[in-house]
Amino acid sequence: HDLDGAIASLGDLRDRPSGTIRVTTVEHAAKTILLPAMRKLLPENPDVTVELTIDYALADVVADRFDAGVRLGGEIAKDMIAVRISADVPMAIVGAPAYFAGRSAPASPAGLVDHRAINLGLPGSRVPLGWRLMRGGREAKVRVGGPLVLTTIELVRAAALDGHGLAYLPTDQVQDDLDAGRLIQVLGKFTPDLPGYQLYYPNRRHASAAFKLFVEAVRYRD
Repeated sequence: HDLDGAIASLGDLRDRPSGTIRVTTVEHAAKTILLPAMRKLLPENPDVTVELTIDYALADVVADRFDAGVRLGGEIAKDMIAVRISADVPMAIVGAPAYFAGRSAPASPAGLVDHRAINLGLPGSRVPLGWRLMRGGREAKVRVGGPLVLTTIELVRAAALDGHGLAYLPTDQVQDDLDAGRLIQVLGKFTPDLPGYQLYYPNRRHASAAFKLFVEAVRYRD
């Protein structure tokens, strides 16, 4: 990594920053944070390339030769430098009106045992991601069975709209559907915000000018 960094820093001898920045990230962060930040960074720095790889697993950025990774706060290894890049993430449990036809909405997390879920799955894992809910005043991960396990947020949303079950999704990805009545939110008071996204990377003695620009472009500002 030091050798890669030293080679990348040679680009700083040019008139403008250059090089490729490889980042492993989850789909939601790429869509709502990283891509919007590129609207200014890339046009102003035409010799910089950003390569985003969507992966829900907690990648080893050193072994997998990434420059940085993006994950929710609380999921970052302690030996990494972490930079906050988002506010906390509001979540919503939603279902289509067709799904609730003939069903009562759950009044508490315990009521989820009578419902079907559309789960977000990790590639290569047989266990879908748990839903973070408040139970007895404490936060806990809850797993709800169901007919579908999908690997992208957009597919989970589409399946929820088709009435296959309840889905646990970032609120900003379903707000338009909620406003239009295409989806109905349940258990709002039991669904805490997730800790905001952080960019994490190893300490480097030779961080390139391009990488420093990238970090500043995505850094969260209140």
